[in-house]
Amino acid sequence: TLANSLMQKVQSPEYHGIMLDLFKQEWNDYDDFEKKYGSDYNLDNYAKRFCVWETYNTLGMLVREKSIESEVLYTILQTNPCFVWSKFKDIIAENRRRYGGKDNFSDFEYLNNELLRIKLSRDPSYKIPETLSKYVP
Repeated sequence: TLANSLMQKVQSPEYHGIMLDLFKQEWNDYDDFEKKYGSDYNLDNYAKRFCVWETYNTLGMLVREKSIESEVLYTILQTNPCFVWSKFKDIIAENRRRYGGKDNFSDFEYLNNELLRIKLSRDPSYKIPETLSKYVP
């Protein structure tokens, strides 16, 4: 099934390697981000980033459409999608404004909100570590 295929993908060492590469990125603003990591300058990074963003967007759609329960995804993914959302939410917001429209990656945002809601229901004091927004070796 699609859900099984996606789960195999997000649990692979390759996928986790891509995510770690994404977390190492640093930028000053959207234009700086585009010059360093955008499709016009860094096609490899663009492919990695969209691999992750589109995977989480698809999983969010499956949750929203009730094809998979958010509790099940939380058990598998924990807050990993929330880490990625936290890192890139401002980039996605500007990408929406410039290119993709208001609904661009909206299911990724939905997934973030659902998983964070579950985490906070279990641990109300939880916060996404600030070190994820800026790479700290």
